[in-house]
Amino acid sequence: MTTAVTTESRAGRSLVTQPEFDMLAAFCADEYGLERCVADRVVDQALALVYVMGTTGKGAIMAPSHLVDPGWHTLILHTDWYAQWCEKQFGYFLHHQPNSKTRTRGLMTDVVAKIRTAGFAVDDRLWGTAADCNAPTCCGDGPCC
Repeated sequence: MTTAVTTESRAGRSLVTQPEFDMLAAFCADEYGLERCVADRVVDQALALVYVMGTTGKGAIMAPSHLVDPGWHTLILHTDWYAQWCEKQFGYFLHHQPNSKTRTRGLMTDVVAKIRTAGFAVDDRLWGTAADCNAPTCCGDGPCC
């Protein structure tokens, strides 16, 4: 007898309440000039990234992509909320420690693998790890594709 195992990925946004997510995504959209649907994706990926950084202790070898970085900054700019969230999620405050690390495709692929391993869905288009394509055929023709 064979048993099928289904593994569903969770979203980064599942780590916060809907009102918290709305607050963060609205700020991200306004602060960084993003359409709200894009800001939703960015904040979702930033939450997954920061959660993996905090729970694995591998933050020093991880970095957000250029497109996910506004989401990471959105979280830390809400300092009181962020401090409480960190304490609840990992038991300590995860500091933002920027460095001059080059965001190579290899680094982003490694970060994406860590996020996937933790069970999160990954939006490859925000990490620069999506397969090359000829838009609009495979990517759609709008900002939310």
